[in-house]
Amino acid sequence: MLKNENIICISSIDWDFIWQGHQEIMATFAKNGNRVLFIENTGVRTPKLNDIKRLKKRILDWRRSVKGFRQEMENLYVYSPIILPFPYSKLARWVNRFLLITPIRRWMKTMNFKNPIIWTFLPTGTALDIIEATDKKLLVYYCIADFYKLADNPKKVKKTEDELISESDFIFVQGKMLEERCRRRNSNVYIFPFGVKMEAFENFINFPKSAPEDIKRIKRPIIGYIGGIHRHIDFKLIKFLAQKNPGYSIVLIGPVQADIYEIAGLSNIYLLGKKDFLSLPAYIKEFDVGIIPYEINEYTISVLPTKLNEYHAMGKFVVSTRLPEIIKFNAENDNLVFVSSTYQEFSDNISKAIRLNNDKSIKLLIDSAKKNSWTVRIEEMSNILEEALEKGFKNPVGWQAIFLNSYKLLRKKTVNLIAMALSLYLLVFYTPFMWLIASPLRISQQPQKADAIVVFAGGVGELGKPGQGYEERVQYAVDLFKNGYANNIIFSSGYTYAFKEPLIMKALAVSLGVKENSIILEENSANTYQNVKFTTGIIKAKTWHKILLVSSPYHMRRASLIFDKVAKEITVVYTPISNSLFYAHPDKDFRGRKIWKQINFEQIKGIFHEYLGIAYYWWKGWI
Repeated sequence: MLKNENIICISSIDWDFIWQGHQEIMATFAKNGNRVLFIENTGVRTPKLNDIKRLKKRILDWRRSVKGFRQEMENLYVYSPIILPFPYSKLARWVNRFLLITPIRRWMKTMNFKNPIIWTFLPTGTALDIIEATDKKLLVYYCIADFYKLADNPKKVKKTEDELISESDFIFVQGKMLEERCRRRNSNVYIFPFGVKMEAFENFINFPKSAPEDIKRIKRPIIGYIGGIHRHIDFKLIKFLAQKNPGYSIVLIGPVQADIYEIAGLSNIYLLGKKDFLSLPAYIKEFDVGIIPYEINEYTISVLPTKLNEYHAMGKFVVSTRLPEIIKFNAENDNLVFVSSTYQEFSDNISKAIRLNNDKSIKLLIDSAKKNSWTVRIEEMSNILEEALEKGFKNPVGWQAIFLNSYKLLRKKTVNLIAMALSLYLLVFYTPFMWLIASPLRISQQPQKADAIVVFAGGVGELGKPGQGYEERVQYAVDLFKNGYANNIIFSSGYTYAFKEPLIMKALAVSLGVKENSIILEENSANTYQNVKFTTGIIKAKTWHKILLVSSPYHMRRASLIFDKVAKEITVVYTPISNSLFYAHPDKDFRGRKIWKQINFEQIKGIFHEYLGIAYYWWKGWI
């Protein structure tokens, strides 16, 4: 058995999920004196609504640990990473490299966790990123299922898995179908189906305990299932069994991970929820028959369920659908499993299994489980790795390999960085993305009759040039005035270039036909907060109650937040200029040609200026 090694496990499940081979193998290695870093599942598919609980638990795990790292037992550490849950996005994968690899490297340095064996259950791009960033002794891929058939983007997972298979030093697989697929790219493939923790079941048999309360009250015969209540279960089969055999009690033990509407409301179906692994023998003991009611699909054709050996370890016959790996198991184990092709045959096989229960059959089933114990499995896998290390794999990472690998990583990072920069450039400048970001800044209402039109000038305005920030606003205010929406105009600005800006605005308005006695100037404000504060003073002195506010379209949100804070009693109708030249982004040029670029740098600066302004005003307590 391996000793004194550092092992990184890239797991396809979380540590606290149903106890499976992932935890059993790594816990065994840890107990034997190896140090293990168990990296919890980083995802094969994009999360859905029913994954919210799992995501919430990941966040809680991260919070109760030290930056995601915690010790679960002697020599075994678990990392619960917080990453972007989009496994097929290049942008998310690039970000996740930083979110994952930086903390892992920091932890490894702190723990002096050098030159590890990497053992991965995941064939994803994220797993490859961890592998490529780590100087390692050996790379082991334990292929337990056709993960790409579960993925939202099968082609991408198939591509990364092919790369992983080619790079791995050893590949362990669950069954013959997976072996054939992996051997096309790598000759070092060994079949190791998931085993059973016989000690837990033997201890229970030797020292039996009373039945758990929630199953003790259920009438027999009990047809039992343990494992995730997931989408690969044939719920129509479960429903058929329950309705066909009303005298049976069908007990499902495990976390619900799928929609169970098909079996809802059936009185002889019992969902007992997830149980601690050490309590499973007590539950299985109460079963009369164990079942594997899986649908036959692209994913399950390569699966040999762990529960098969767990049922056998407690001397329980198993009835299953025609899973290919179960059929192969039967051929090698004297047809111990009742394999069923139809719903009716499944029901008939349950009846046969119940009748065959006797001491002789129980011993046969337990002996079968012993041949598949985890103790034997892990010892055999460990021997393969030990032999490889002794033959020259030990410390193979010399300075030359490290040096060349650093160039490979640098080249890859450079290509990724260029691709990311180009993608970001196209996203920002050639899509409506920035206008979507800016949309919360806009407030635009239909003009209404009011006491006054208030115009906030802009100093240098969006253009960033003196004397060019006010013309559109004055023109629009004059149009509103001439259309009879108000009899008064207030120009507010404390900006001075050659002349005070309000004086120029007034002169422009008068030249456009507004009488001087209809114009009021506010000449002291240095920012939007003072624009609101000083014009509010004028409005209150005039005993006015309603105004039309004219400013830039993307300046309205900041102005509204200030009015809500300091002048709630004034009714403000937000009427920005409708066709701002500064913020214009037409679809075609003057020759009628398509304009692909959606935004320019000056417009982006204007948008970010507004968001920064809102943040600053919040910090100052003005909004």
